[in-house]
Amino acid sequence: MMKVALNVVLMMLGLLSAGNAWAVDSYRFLHVTIETPWMIFVFLFFLVFAPMILSAILHWRNATRRDKEEKDQDDA
Repeated sequence: MMKVALNVVLMMLGLLSAGNAWAVDSYRFLHVTIETPWMIFVFLFFLVFAPMILSAILHWRNATRRDKEEKDQDDA
């Protein structure tokens, strides 16, 4: 119990001593440019619309298959 409390206190002291210097370099570290929002938009666009396009294709395919099976049953 005492060891855990000591670890927590040491961690808090370490975090307090870091200061705000880490926040200044965070954007430089991530290489954020003016093109970054466009890249995020394109990625999310395809992430959202790819399943919708796939479901539309599968729906259309299964709808035509069902129509063909019903036509075969009517002919028999």
